[in-house]
Amino acid sequence: MTTALRRLRNYIDGEFRDAADGRTTEVVNPATGEPYATAPLSGAPDVDAAMAAAEAAFPAWRDLIPAERQKVLLKIADRFEERAEELIAAESENCGKPIALVRSEEIPPMVDQIRFFAGAARMLEGRSAGEYMDGFTSIIRREPVGVCAQVAPWNYPMMMAVWKFAPALAAGNAVVIKPSDTTPASTVLIAEIIGGVLDELGHSRGVFNVICGDRETGRLMVEHKVPAMASITGSVRAGMQVAESASKDLKRVHLELGGKAPVVVFEDTDIAKAVEDIATAGYFNAGQDCTAATRVLVQESIHDEFVAALAKAASETKTGAIDDEDVLYGPLNNANQLAQVKGFIERLPAHAKIEAGGEQVGEKGYFFAPTVVSGLKQDDEIVQNEVFGPVITVQSFADEKQAVEWANGVEYALASSVWTKDHARAMRMSKALDFGCVWINTHIPLVAEMPHGGFKKSGYGKDLSAYGFDDYTRIKHVMTSLDG
Repeated sequence: MTTALRRLRNYIDGEFRDAADGRTTEVVNPATGEPYATAPLSGAPDVDAAMAAAEAAFPAWRDLIPAERQKVLLKIADRFEERAEELIAAESENCGKPIALVRSEEIPPMVDQIRFFAGAARMLEGRSAGEYMDGFTSIIRREPVGVCAQVAPWNYPMMMAVWKFAPALAAGNAVVIKPSDTTPASTVLIAEIIGGVLDELGHSRGVFNVICGDRETGRLMVEHKVPAMASITGSVRAGMQVAESASKDLKRVHLELGGKAPVVVFEDTDIAKAVEDIATAGYFNAGQDCTAATRVLVQESIHDEFVAALAKAASETKTGAIDDEDVLYGPLNNANQLAQVKGFIERLPAHAKIEAGGEQVGEKGYFFAPTVVSGLKQDDEIVQNEVFGPVITVQSFADEKQAVEWANGVEYALASSVWTKDHARAMRMSKALDFGCVWINTHIPLVAEMPHGGFKKSGYGKDLSAYGFDDYTRIKHVMTSLDG
């Protein structure tokens, strides 16, 4: 007897719809490796319909006074709280994430972030008006850019959807968002919540649309003539493709791509505390985080002690079922990702040593053991490239100069951390590290008020904060004559 698969649908102009040609893809629960739902595999007609709905809804949404858009976002935040258990269930099934951690680590910050951008809606600041030429006054208008095509990733599908739609809607834009083809369930539920709020408060539901599909669907969205801006969180390859596609008609592009965060540990560090925090920041969400603490550089005088402690912490870290409150993380998101992580381990050079883990866990699903690899060199593949799994690498450095050189010696530049009791050293390192974020004696905390975004191949543009809000606006200069 075959269990019927749940049917997910696109959300376009306030209606749930199948793909125009009826095509679907299966959605797999990574904890079991079995499909549990189908989702539309959207094509050009579906993208056209969503863009037309957003384009039609945009003028009225743009022209609302900011306080009215704030009301909508605050109501959305309230609904997220009221329907938290539904969101948790959708995200846990879709991603294999532990229920308790989604409840404690994702729902509260998401709600807070929506409320932050609700407030930002009323802070459309520009430089002061003034006379910069005799007889004329200049003023600055900050306006929404228009329709935004947004592509969210599979590692945090709910939270990354919030990071995209909340600033865009707050600034007065209309949205068409595509979740990853492996994780559409929670975004479809978000569409139901937002659509209900828009309808309740008397606004067009076409302001927010969800299109399910694959890379081709995303390409069609980015290349469509309607959007004024394309925003993606994803791989470097995907970001480059989006930038290239968007360049054809000079769309704005907002890219949050991969990371290879250095974790620089100096000899004066409290080793026990550092290991505890780094293990958590490296293995949380199965290491599927572009800021994860997975590339550790340890001063040579404490290297052996640190590696032994980290291997012990890895052996005590648990992965498993979504309803087990003792687990730190669940499975990798999909079969391809599991194969990628395995490949990095299989291709390790002879001088590398697996101190803990290194293998798949369980007979079903995509679980991988907490892993520590030591003995690595700066040019090793696993040091240079993003694994995106529960694998922490360790290198030994001699001095501060070498630590900076190796920390910066990758193509990514999203996040980093420094572990030391020496304040002056921490300040020198925070200046020298070429990353969009530098944590000191911690790794991975984020707040809505501070920006998140990187340099180099980690992309450009900021999420969260007033900077992230500004990315969804454009600046207009208005000049008026004073002589009547």
